[in-house]
Amino acid sequence: MNKQAILASSFVLLLMAGCGAASDSGARTSTHAQAATITVTDFAGREVTVPYPPARIIALSNGDMDIVNALGGNLVGRPTSEAETELSHIEEVGTTHELDLEKITFLRPDIVLGNAVLNAKDASMIESIGSQMVLTEANSVSDIQAQTRLLGKILDQSAKAEELVQTIDAKILEMQNSKLASQPRVLMIYGAPGTYLAALPNSLSGDLLELAGGVNIASDYPELDSYPHYAQLNTERIVEADPQLILIMTHGQPEAVKDGFFKEMQVNAAWNGITAVKNGQVHVLPSDLFGTNPGTKVTKALDELHALLKDVN
Repeated sequence: MNKQAILASSFVLLLMAGCGAASDSGARTSTHAQAATITVTDFAGREVTVPYPPARIIALSNGDMDIVNALGGNLVGRPTSEAETELSHIEEVGTTHELDLEKITFLRPDIVLGNAVLNAKDASMIESIGSQMVLTEANSVSDIQAQTRLLGKILDQSAKAEELVQTIDAKILEMQNSKLASQPRVLMIYGAPGTYLAALPNSLSGDLLELAGGVNIASDYPELDSYPHYAQLNTERIVEADPQLILIMTHGQPEAVKDGFFKEMQVNAAWNGITAVKNGQVHVLPSDLFGTNPGTKVTKALDELHALLKDVN
């Protein structure tokens, strides 16, 4: 092969190598330009692909809001609430029961955190505005821990999430090591003006009561079809069980709920013979800890319950 042929062949090889390099570089740039994503399975069993990590987050429940805040996520929307909190400056967007789509659209969230039962119907609507809905729920302390791990994974904060989970485990162990002299009989009531239901063991509050060392007198009450974690109050059975402590939970208007409950009791004089009523052991629990999922503040909820139970002993 003459010199000119060798030079020509070398040039072709260099050109091909250059094209290949340019092609590889272009592929890397394209991949780099695409936003990173992660696919997770939410509490409704849905596989959801979301930005990793999401830059703008809306929470429709206090529990999700608290956990995202504890993990350092950027909240741009929060549940509407009567209570003032450290996050009150964040825009309110409604609740799991009734969300404000106009506000949510305006805030351009990457993800919206909703309830697995209440907001499954809203997922397609949220997707239509270019966001993704991730569904969670908390009917037990272990649910809150799983919720924390899921959000930690989404936010690229799994290590921090595990720290929060371990803090809850430590509080549970503390409860187990601080056994009460006896296990008080307790009636836990979820109340709204005119509506009062007994919390069952399969509810978050029922789980908290058991972990704190109390006995739920409504443990064998039949669950409601529409609210499977609660039961109708049965005055005859309540009087028979004679609770030593009656605890009332509410989302808001605690005094109105308590006054309404006392009026309900006055209608039936049998309530006056119950130990809890005679001893003044009827209390409205803090709404941020018991009227809703408290998120990482579940440790404070356990402390609150344990102190009330100890006072009865």
